[in-house]
Amino acid sequence: MMTETDLIEGLRRQKPKAQRLLLDRYGRDVFAQVARLIPVTENAEEVYQDVFVKVFRNIGQYDAEKSALRTWISRIAYNEAISFLRQRKMPVVYFEDNGYEVDKLSDTEVDEMLGLANFETVQLIRAALKYLPPEERALITMFYYEEMSLKEIAYVTESIPTTIASRLSRTRKKLCKIIKMLQS
Repeated sequence: MMTETDLIEGLRRQKPKAQRLLLDRYGRDVFAQVARLIPVTENAEEVYQDVFVKVFRNIGQYDAEKSALRTWISRIAYNEAISFLRQRKMPVVYFEDNGYEVDKLSDTEVDEMLGLANFETVQLIRAALKYLPPEERALITMFYYEEMSLKEIAYVTESIPTTIASRLSRTRKKLCKIIKMLQS
């Protein structure tokens, strides 16, 4: 079994075995991350390929002191997906929270609604995610699906943890409002 250090060294030397191993280890998660932001499969596949081309070309710039390899790859995937959406000016229909008093939801209400990890809740969250703008969808998926810490999300989005915490709190409240609308 190749260690992450060996893997990085193999990638820097452009070894096909290391490239295959990287795709085996991280490919599925990267595709899932991209597909949550870009719902059209063909477009998600294109961005997925671009992500790994960029990873292979830029592995020399990876700094293990700044982040884990997985987090660094997630940053590239996030930036590629957001860039794709902006360049293509993809039509995005999302929930606008003006007038819906999202801030009046308490953290307890949000935790109760999103905290139940049953099938129905997961399905509702998936349905509601479609109504969030890409950046907010990315926050929710990194936090819940990829179980990233606030620090890791901040690295991926080039932000700071306190900003991510407040954006995540507001986005979770918005997600709850969308779920309530979908249920009615």
